Amino acid sequence: MPSQIPVSPSDALAGLWRLLGQPAAALSRVTLTGAEPALPSSFAVGTAAQASIAASALAAAELDRLRSGREQAVSVDMRHAAVEFRSERYLRVEGGPAPELWDSIAGTYRCGDGRWVRLHTNFPHHRDGVLAILGCAGERDAVAEALKGWKAEDFEQKAAEAKLVVTAMRSFAEWDAHPQGQAVAALPLMSLEKIGEAPPLSLPPGDRPLSGIRVLDLTRIIAGPVGGRTLAAHGADVLLVTAPHLPSVEPLVIDTGRGKRAAQLDLRAVEDTARFEALLRGANVLIQGYRPGGIGSLGFGPEQAAAIRPGIVYVTLSAYGHEGPWAGRRGFDSLVQTASGLNVAEAEAAGTDGPKPLPAQALDHASGYLMAYGAMAALARQRREGGSWHVRVSLAQTGRWLRGLGRLKGGLAAPDPSQADVADLLEDSHSGFGRLTAVRHAGILSETPPRWERPSMPLGSHQPVWPD
Repeated sequence: MPSQIPVSPSDALAGLWRLLGQPAAALSRVTLTGAEPALPSSFAVGTAAQASIAASALAAAELDRLRSGREQAVSVDMRHAAVEFRSERYLRVEGGPAPELWDSIAGTYRCGDGRWVRLHTNFPHHRDGVLAILGCAGERDAVAEALKGWKAEDFEQKAAEAKLVVTAMRSFAEWDAHPQGQAVAALPLMSLEKIGEAPPLSLPPGDRPLSGIRVLDLTRIIAGPVGGRTLAAHGADVLLVTAPHLPSVEPLVIDTGRGKRAAQLDLRAVEDTARFEALLRGANVLIQGYRPGGIGSLGFGPEQAAAIRPGIVYVTLSAYGHEGPWAGRRGFDSLVQTASGLNVAEAEAAGTDGPKPLPAQALDHASGYLMAYGAMAALARQRREGGSWHVRVSLAQTGRWLRGLGRLKGGLAAPDPSQADVADLLEDSHSGFGRLTAVRHAGILSETPPRWERPSMPLGSHQPVWPD
């Protein structure tokens, strides 16, 4: 394994904090405990978890300082943060395991040229599209046999043209030489830019950092929903808006729905578009993670939203960033890991053949906390300076950041925490799905401990309106 000195968690946090121009003095109020390796990996996954969660928690404390004048202490334990990076793994419903996350043919396969591809088939239309190209039955053996007739990059390209989600496995060197890898390398980890004029908005009254802040959450799966869940943990009124025709993954809805209300609108319908515009006019933050250009084509892209709601904080998540030939491609954490070299590097460190994933959906979870951090940093800028603001985060940029945190010699020998091992980090709660056991939030504020005031509920359980 190439030698690379790991970045300390405090330095990783300071880098995130400086990136968005946050006040340096706030860093003195943070306590980070624990040490690597927190999970079995050659990468500093525990550091990524601790630093990204700490950035979001500190941003919440900074907003609270602007609101109330009090200076809260912030603490994040690495073990707790790393466990929260796998929150969906530890979810239990009525004492039993949550429903299966993965489709039966999802995963990695070797193609005819000896190279590997990863298929993401959790959504029915993605599964059906892959099987249509391969012309085979929906069984692992049939898919494996069919892929022997393809070169990995040819199948990746064919799938992309069909708007499916497949990636060929690449090494770091191959990704660094790829046009999209080069585009990602030229971008910062995340960005915050002013996209419109508006007067400064005062923070509404309340006793928590985000009391009265209204968040429209247009996200699915893990990264974006984790961002919304984090904002809810600090008191935001988060309204998850999905459409009845869009597929979902139930265990992820359950885990990331804590603290949110859940409504449904179809933005292809004129009546629902008008209802969503009314919601937007009353919102402080909009976070969205749909395919690039998708929300914009419906009239609610960043600049469009800023025109409708001057002063909005708009947070965009993409798979591969907003520059480069893959800027418009769909993607998920596992696919970005495969495409960008992380699976090869982890396998090489383990001395194994074939792709080896990280021990968590680390790009998803880190990106979610970075989205929450960016949203709160933008709210602070809006309060001080006015304007409408756009935060950009991508899984690929997060992956490059993780790679830059260094490698852990012997990290793969770390124990893999079981359900029993993390019992002290779990809490029970009621929900619309039954009794839940789930991971508590790791970003602790001394005066306003994080909590979710609303139970996780099935999609469409609430009306698409803001409460009076």
